[in-house]
Amino acid sequence: MTEEQARAAIAADVSRETLERLSLYAALLVKWQKKINLIAPSTIPAIWSRHLLDSAQLMKHAPADAQRWLDLGSGAGFPGLVCAAIAHESHPLLRVSLVESDQRKAAFLREAARQMGLSVVVHGLRVADVPPQSADVISARALAALTDLCDMAHPHLAPNGICLFQKGARHADEVEVAQGKWHIAYEIIPSVTDPDAVVMRIERLRHV
Repeated sequence: MTEEQARAAIAADVSRETLERLSLYAALLVKWQKKINLIAPSTIPAIWSRHLLDSAQLMKHAPADAQRWLDLGSGAGFPGLVCAAIAHESHPLLRVSLVESDQRKAAFLREAARQMGLSVVVHGLRVADVPPQSADVISARALAALTDLCDMAHPHLAPNGICLFQKGARHADEVEVAQGKWHIAYEIIPSVTDPDAVVMRIERLRHV
């Protein structure tokens, strides 16, 4: 998928204002990348396809009435800040919180959100140190193995909350391991950007 195709795919689902916010975000990523390592340098020419569209796809799988979204290990803002930018107009009641323990990346997230005109909360802490969030949606991208993600997410889930975890080709193996500790009702959704990747939509997460 080319950058033009990825940008067009996002543009088909969002307003012009939202697309402008995402364009500003892409420019900020390139600018800050010169100071701190936000993303793999090899992916800079593919920001729209590798990062923005890959993150934006999660919005289609979140409950329409969700009010609290928690993004674990946000890094440069994927997927949480992208989803916050889209939700600004499509889900105006949704409050997005980002968790990033690297203080330089947390500073970038705050500044990017400020320039994009987004009201997000950035927790510059480890996930384990964040107070329980009662989130309706918890997201994570390339953060940890599924068992560990469930460990991190469970204290922060609302009673009917869901998880949207982006996983790679070995997701089936991770599910098998995680089921030794967790009861998970899950749906595997093919990624729109990578034939080997998936979005795992998890409901009713509880200990075995």
